[in-house]
Amino acid sequence: MVDVMASFEVKLKDGTVEIVEGADAYQPDGPFTTFFALDGRSVVDCWSVRIASIRSAEIVAVWRRDAAAEPALRRPFAAA
Repeated sequence: MVDVMASFEVKLKDGTVEIVEGADAYQPDGPFTTFFALDGRSVVDCWSVRIASIRSAEIVAVWRRDAAAEPALRRPFAAA
């Protein structure tokens, strides 16, 4: 099995987009949303590594981006 490194794009209230590289999951963590590397596990637990935390009140949207899916996202749009 090949590990697919994921990342997240986080759109903030001010319109900026933060990229969180190497995170597999995220969850609320008090007033923050924290992103974690799971190291092959399927849940966030005490062995998960915290990658980044962003104040939840500033987040508008979160998108997961898998490295394997990136080429498909970059294909040019074909007009009908």
